[in-house]
Parts: sequence; structure tokens; C-alpha cells
Amino acid sequence: MKELEDEKVQKAYENLLDSYDRSNHRKKFEIINKAFKFAEQAHKGVKRRSGEPYIMHPLAVALIVCEEMGLGSTSIVAALLHDVVEDTDYSVDDIKNLFGEKIGQIVDGLTKISGGIFAEAVSTQAENMRKLLLTMSEDIRVILVKIADRLHNMRTLGALLPAKQYKIAGETMFLYAPLAHRLGLFSIKSELEDLSFKYEHPDEYKQIEQKLMATKANRQMIYEHFAAPLAEQLDQLGYKYKIQERVKSIYSIWNKMKVKNVVFEDIYDIFAVRIVFEPKPDIDVKKQAWEIYSAVTDLYKPRPERLRDWISHPKANGYQALHATVMGPDGQWIEVQIRSIQMDEIAEKGLAAHWKYKHDGIGENFPESNELEHWLQRIQDILEAPSPNAMDFLDTIKLNLYGAEIFVFTPKGEIKTLPQNATALDFAYEIHSNLGDKCIGAKVNHRLVPLSHKLSSGDQVEILTSRSQSPKEEWLLFVTTAKAKTKIESYLKKQRKAKVREGEKMLKDALQKAGIEMNIQVVDKFCAFYGYAKKEDLLYAFAVKKIDLPENPQKILREKTENIFVRYMKQALNVVNPSKEESAKAADIVSSAYIPEIDRKKTYILQEEDFQKNFMTQPCCNPIPGDDVFGFIRDDGRLEVHKLSCQPALTLKTRFGNRLVSCEWAGHKTFSFPGIIEVKGIDRIGLLKDITEVISDDFSVNMHKLTLESNDGLFEGRIEVFIHDVDDINQLSSRLQKIKGIKSVSRIEK
Repeated sequence: MKELEDEKVQKAYENLLDSYDRSNHRKKFEIINKAFKFAEQAHKGVKRRSGEPYIMHPLAVALIVCEEMGLGSTSIVAALLHDVVEDTDYSVDDIKNLFGEKIGQIVDGLTKISGGIFAEAVSTQAENMRKLLLTMSEDIRVILVKIADRLHNMRTLGALLPAKQYKIAGETMFLYAPLAHRLGLFSIKSELEDLSFKYEHPDEYKQIEQKLMATKANRQMIYEHFAAPLAEQLDQLGYKYKIQERVKSIYSIWNKMKVKNVVFEDIYDIFAVRIVFEPKPDIDVKKQAWEIYSAVTDLYKPRPERLRDWISHPKANGYQALHATVMGPDGQWIEVQIRSIQMDEIAEKGLAAHWKYKHDGIGENFPESNELEHWLQRIQDILEAPSPNAMDFLDTIKLNLYGAEIFVFTPKGEIKTLPQNATALDFAYEIHSNLGDKCIGAKVNHRLVPLSHKLSSGDQVEILTSRSQSPKEEWLLFVTTAKAKTKIESYLKKQRKAKVREGEKMLKDALQKAGIEMNIQVVDKFCAFYGYAKKEDLLYAFAVKKIDLPENPQKILREKTENIFVRYMKQALNVVNPSKEESAKAADIVSSAYIPEIDRKKTYILQEEDFQKNFMTQPCCNPIPGDDVFGFIRDDGRLEVHKLSCQPALTLKTRFGNRLVSCEWAGHKTFSFPGIIEVKGIDRIGLLKDITEVISDDFSVNMHKLTLESNDGLFEGRIEVFIHDVDDINQLSSRLQKIKGIKSVSRIEK
């Protein structure tokens, strides 16, 4: 057994060396061998949960760093050593002494964030996020190795318990996939999304996977019909090239089905055609890309509104390509992506590929470096004035990681990159903080618009200011960029502190007039009287005239006031004079403010007995028996059930992983659950009668609400019914689909 394990480890190490030998990096085998021997000795005798030797994990991470990211010896060594300090008695100083300052710094950065971005305590979560961002801005290789570490953990996630899988998959989807996207690691980003989806929705994953396999032959035929004439055109133009078929990832297909509310068969862009060409010397690469685009559109009719020029204006992660959608010979719309070899490598390997070209002197002026520096600067701005709320801080960072981008122009023609749905106020803060603070409106394409106006690509924006303007709390409702949000919150926090000081002075003066010295006990009495849990809240309320200063302070001090328990009870209920029922409710809230001990190895069975349930379904996703779900243990000990696909519940997976449990449905034929079905089709006389007969007579289902809208001979409708489980709603949908005129029937998530 020991010999087999040693042989497996040696084979994995040789595979790493072979991959490194094939790379363009300077060959530093000696330091890699030294790191491997050191890590192997440090982890000797330790096993992973899967049963294999622990050293297999650092070897796998190092291979990802080398082969899939294209990084060199420094990153490979850091990957081999990334768990040594955390899991053994060796220190960062030991690493620095043996392998040098730079490798020691990277390992130190990895060790600092090794507890997971989302630890159990909220403050720890935010602190870990800050550590990650700080180390990333010092040396981007820290986060690249961390992403490689997470990718291998996701590839081997099957060895963990379901509740742990949900937490790690949710955390990966929440942060690591967006990070990979921002850093230009498209292939890794897609795999992280697919693996997260696979563990959260195994049935849907298998269904789409099977449908992709079933339609593979047809896609291949369409691709060949499309590519053959195109190859002839490119040969005539004298290009060296390769034409590839790129199939949409399983998660992307599923996500589009959900967003568009369509079935698999209605997704027309399941595959795209990619043309990767070797640029001819002494000719502008951009001109050559447009020449190839012209060759494509000479053969196939383009769809003009789907043209995307990411060469003239690269994405913030450095991505460059021409995207066009054309009608193929088989009557299908096909997306065509046109890239040079360099653009393709940067698109797949992100920053690492850019560094390689820059090191070789090929890409000194490549725009990605400026975009990366701009993004890192925005991160630094957030770190300088983080949100006081740790969870808001995480969400603020998330805003700048993912999502589509738009390009807008200053009055002088300078281009600024902003996230989609950015407003005029976001643009003002992007230019300068002071401009944002004083912004009263904007002119977009010479037309006056309010602060909340959403910008579109190509807009020219001129900011209007006033000296008397200052940030308002309502601004937070419509800004989208992290920079704008943090600057506004920082200003409001300073203003609140000033108001608290003002309120303190007001109360102190009022007490002095009554001959009372202001101290902690006195302020505590006033907090209890006015129903405030915190001194700052009381003083702020005085300053903004939310409550009046006492006319007779002595009377308040003489009155018997509630204890701290009652005060927190008031805060929990948000009432000043609670009734007996409200007091009892608050007592439950306060007395149960603990996290009960949870057996996370247990799978909870969702049962109903005598019309009593041992769980609560949530309106954010309306799970019904048969749906893939997970459980969340609330503060009061009750079990809250969400669909695995529930977007609002993503925060529960990432922030409160210690409270997640796996769940299974028992038989549910007593309780009814709400379900919504959407129907579309061709309108006709008698259609409504046929629909209601199927629901009421054929299935004896209780219909809560039915709405139908008809326009130009077509109709759309929503039917709200009460059913027992997924089988009921599937059978009902299948029967409705057979009604003459109905073209599509689908269940609405919420």
C-alpha cells in the first residue's frame, strides 16, 4: 500500500516537472525539487479526507498554477508550500530563510487568508476579505495560487459532507468565480461555476449534460457546414488560423434558461465558433481582425445589434476579441469570436499570459495592465474607507467583481469603464470623490438628467455640481460602484458622529439647567425611557429632532425604568410601549439569541404530522416537496428551508456555513404549497375555459389566482395554484401543454 502511494506521488511530481519543462519560463528545477521534498516531509503521514496522501493536494495546485495559469517557478514553489505554515510547525520565517523573501511573502499571504474568506464570525469574515485584497494588491500571485487551491478543492469536493459542500460551493460562486472572471481566467471561472452548480443541483446538471451529449452530433454537423466555406475564405486571404467550436458551459446554459424562462431547446447560442489567427507581420492586428470579420459577413448575414468590439475597448480584465452573430447555412444564429493568438491566450489564462507577453517585450502597451492597476486602485479606495458593517463590506467588494461593463466618455473624450446599471452619480465618484460629493445632476449627451439616471455604453457625461450639495442617505439606494458606496457611507458616518456630539451637548446643557450632572447612569436612564439600546442612537435622535429634549429631567430620573432586557426587547420589536403579547415575543427573541448545537452530519427529514411541520419554507424561493433544498438553523432553533438555487440564500451559504444542514423531503400529501405556472401561446375563444377545466376538474387543484393578457393574437398568463409537491406541478404543466394554442408552460420560481 505504501509503495503504491509513493509511486502515485512520484508520478504526480513528474507530471508537474514535464508541464513546467514545456513552458516558456526559465528552467529552475532545483528550487522546485527543493520545495517538493520540503513539503513532502512536512506533510508526511497526513491524509486528505479522500484517503490519499496530503502532498497530492499541493502537487495538484502547483500543476494548475503551471499548466492552466501559465505561471513560473516562484508561483509553483508557493503552491507546493501553501499549506505548510498553516498545517505544520514551520513558520513563515523558515520559508523565507529556505526559499527567499518573495516566496515567503506569498506563502505568508496565503496563510493569512487560509481560514476561508467566510469564517464563522462576521468581523472575521470582513477582516479575512481585507487581508485577501491587501495581499492581492501587494502581489497578485497570492490570489492566483488561492484560486488554484480552491479549484482543486472543488474538483475533490465529493469527499465532504453535503452541508459542507453547500457552504464551499456557495462561497465559490459568491467570490472565487467572480475573482477568476475579473482576473481574466475564463476557463477556470467557467469550471468553478460548473462544479458549484454540479454539487448544488446534481439532477439539473445531469439533465443538461445528457442533452448536450444527445445534441452533439447535430451541433457538429452545423459547425462543419459553417466552418468549411469560412476556411476557404481565410485560406484565400493567406491567414494561418484555427477554427474551434466552443460549447457554452452547463451553468451558463442553466442560468440563461432561468433568466429567460425558456427550456434547453430554446437556447440558440449553445455553441459559438472561435477563429484564432496568427497575425501577419507589419500589419495592425486590429485591421486584420476586421478583415476576418468582413470575410465572415461576406458569407453569412450579420445581426448588427449583436456586434461587440472588445479590441478597441478591452474589458476591465483585459479581454480582447471581436464578437459577431451571423445567420449560418442551417438557419441558426451563430456567435463568432475573432482573436489573435495573443488575445486567445490572455482570454484563457488572464493575467499570467499578459505577464509573459510583457516579459518578452511583446505587450508593453497592452491595455490590460492599465485596467488592472485601475481596478486595484478602486480596491484600495474601498480599503481606505470600508463600510462599518462587515456584511455590507463584502457585498460592496462583490459589486466590483462581476457583471457586464459599459464605456462612457468625459466631455473631453476620455473613456471610463463602469459596471452595467451605473448611474450619473457613480460616474461622478469615478472621476473624483469631491465631484461626487457636490454632484447635483448631469448632462448625458447634452440632455439634463438626475443623479440616479442609468448610463449606457457610448454616453458622454458632464457632471453638474453645487458648493452647497452634500451626500444624502438616499444616494445609497441607486449607486452601484463600490467606490461611490464607500465614499457616501464614509461621509454619512462622519456626519452622524458630528450629530451625536451635537446631541450630547444638547442633553448635557439641558441636564445642567436642571442641576444634574451627566454620567453613564443618567444617560442609561434616558435610553431606557426613550426606548434606545445605544447611547449614540439616543443622542443622534436629539440632534435631528426625532425626539424632544426632556422638559423635566428630574421626573424621568425618578421614574422606574425598564432593565436592559426590556430595552433590548423594545429594540427587537421596534416598539416603545409593547403589549403583553409583544413582550412575550421579545422575550423569546432575546432568550433565544444563541446558535443551537447542530449535528451537521445528520440529514434532516422534512416531515408533517397532524398538520404540523418541523420546518419553515421561505417566500424568497417558495420551495415545494421534490425541489432540491438545504436547511438553515435560525437563531430561535427553527429550520428554514431554501431551494439550492435560491439567490437570496446564497448569502446564508457564504456567511453562516456553520448553520447549514442537508435536507430531504418526506411524503407531503396533507399540506399544500403555493406554486406559480407561466403559460404562453396563441389566443383563441374558449382558451380560458379549457385552462380552468384542466386545473379544477382534471386535477382538483385549488386555484388561487389566474391572470391572462392578450395582445395581437398572442397571450401570456400566470396561474397561482396550491399543490402538494413537484410531481403535482409537473403533471399539471404537462396536461396544460396539451391544450390547443398553448406553446410553452413553465414553473416560476417566485
